[in-house]
Amino acid sequence: MSFLQTHLVNLVVFAPLVFAVIIAVQTHLVNLVVFAPLVFAVIIAALPQSEKQQIRVATLLGMTLTLVLALWLYLAFEPGGPEFQFEYRTRWIPSLGISFHTGVDGLAASLILLTGLLGPLVVLASWSFIEERVKEFHLALLVLQMAMVGAFASLDLILFYVFWEAMLIPMYFIIGIWGSEERVMAAVKFFLFTLVGSLLMLLAILAIYFISQPAGARSFDHAQIYNSLLSATREVSACARTGTICSTLSPLAQSLWTYGPWMFFAFALAFAVKVPMFPVHTWLPDAHVQAPAAGSIVLAGVMLKMGTFGFWRYAIPLFPVATRDLRPVLAALSIIGIVYGALMCLAQRDVKRLIAYSSVSHLGFCMLGMLAITEEGAAGSAYQMLNHGISTGALFLLFGMLYERRHVRLIAEYGGIAKVMPVFSALFLIITFSSIAVPGTNGFVGEFLVLLGTFRSALPLAFGVLAALAVILSPAYMLWMVQRVFFGQLQGENRQLRDLGFREIGTALPLVVVAILMGMMPQPFLNRLAPSVKLFVARASLGSSGEHAKLGDLEMKVLDLPAQTGLGLRLEGTDRGSGPPALTGGPAQLARSGAAEKSIPQANPSEPRR
Repeated sequence: MSFLQTHLVNLVVFAPLVFAVIIAVQTHLVNLVVFAPLVFAVIIAALPQSEKQQIRVATLLGMTLTLVLALWLYLAFEPGGPEFQFEYRTRWIPSLGISFHTGVDGLAASLILLTGLLGPLVVLASWSFIEERVKEFHLALLVLQMAMVGAFASLDLILFYVFWEAMLIPMYFIIGIWGSEERVMAAVKFFLFTLVGSLLMLLAILAIYFISQPAGARSFDHAQIYNSLLSATREVSACARTGTICSTLSPLAQSLWTYGPWMFFAFALAFAVKVPMFPVHTWLPDAHVQAPAAGSIVLAGVMLKMGTFGFWRYAIPLFPVATRDLRPVLAALSIIGIVYGALMCLAQRDVKRLIAYSSVSHLGFCMLGMLAITEEGAAGSAYQMLNHGISTGALFLLFGMLYERRHVRLIAEYGGIAKVMPVFSALFLIITFSSIAVPGTNGFVGEFLVLLGTFRSALPLAFGVLAALAVILSPAYMLWMVQRVFFGQLQGENRQLRDLGFREIGTALPLVVVAILMGMMPQPFLNRLAPSVKLFVARASLGSSGEHAKLGDLEMKVLDLPAQTGLGLRLEGTDRGSGPPALTGGPAQLARSGAAEKSIPQANPSEPRR
């Protein structure tokens, strides 16, 4: 009580300042998460090359700050609020209709948290392994972190494309400079595969920009493009179902009927390369095998999710008719990927290559659940995106610790190491259970929902049966690898292996805890995803047989661009279709916190926006 009395005046004086800082941070929270790594990259660029320890510490601080902000963003996101929360929108290149527009829905907030979680762990995993060009390595990590978070947060197609392409450069250097023997080949293969898909996606972005909107009112804003296509999409869908009104299509619907499948193909190919789906997956095993542990963790944990996220956010909602037409083909490729990836794992003798092919199999489940277009399947797909980042990222992390000791990847070089590395073996076994979807781990929840959604969907029953049978292959190859590496006769250099140190345990343990937590208590995570899941299924079903949703319910409601008035005031953008704007002062920029709006309200000039 005496302390409170002594400092009561200071508390009264500084409390408003503290609240003002909190409100300012929350208002710009998404942008802070995106650009925090870049700020620390600038700091590291000013440090001398010889100060390796300072560079590592500064990078760790930058990644930790990003994690704290990402966790704040995730916890502050309200599932019952607007679809996109913590929005920020301002003009970037007005003459072309390009804006700097960021915000998150439930899936984006979850993937940003996953990205933030892996950031500090990647730095710790590389603490003693990277000794050459330490400064450049950590600069690449921070720039890559910024680009990945930015891609998840983007609500403008050009902004998304800029961040999408920005990811290529640092990952190319991480593989090509700090990788293994054939690193240059793997880096070039990764770059070319992704670049070809990206250029096709850019052509599709330009095409939909010109087709979807009249001259003078064009914008690259994702919501504006999507909303402009809604009526035309329903027309095209009716034409595809019945074939009776095709002669009366509106000009926009006619363009969508003619060019929509090609634009969907361009988007889908770019995202399929990134997933990767069969048969455009061949760059992935080489990239994983040759990349350092940090590169493999980021690649498996986050970058592959750019493909599934792209299908979810852009390709399927923008072109639901083309999606439904090609759904059997895409679902069949997903099934092939699941089975093919598992069979290739059984044939591997290299641990990293085995884990790489397991990604092809696991992400096939993500795609299958998405293409089921049911709430159970979509929820399982979204959950499996997070699961794969945790479990496969942890597998690469743990094997990287073993590789740092032995510098060999062949399964035959190991055996019996559980006798000398019991802590390492226990952690690896738990993550293995997560990867093969043992009940009680995160993998079980995701795969169960995907299979349930597939059986309840309009897809052929055989697809669900094949996917369920393929689940058996996962324990076969993973447990076979575990038996050969950790058990049996201990011999040769394996006798000299030391168990994990405190830093290494502290690096791996968070992923183990999260894998168990997501398996035992999935509902809090699913609640964050639920609104995104429902809207995804509704938008993917637009115009399908039996679908009668109101177009207004499917619209993406976002902030309007700020308009500068002659009095130096700006029109604070309201959601499309809502009431009159409210006049506020300040620069021409807007931000909206999801915590401040539990629904899509009409602006009320008498009430200040919080």
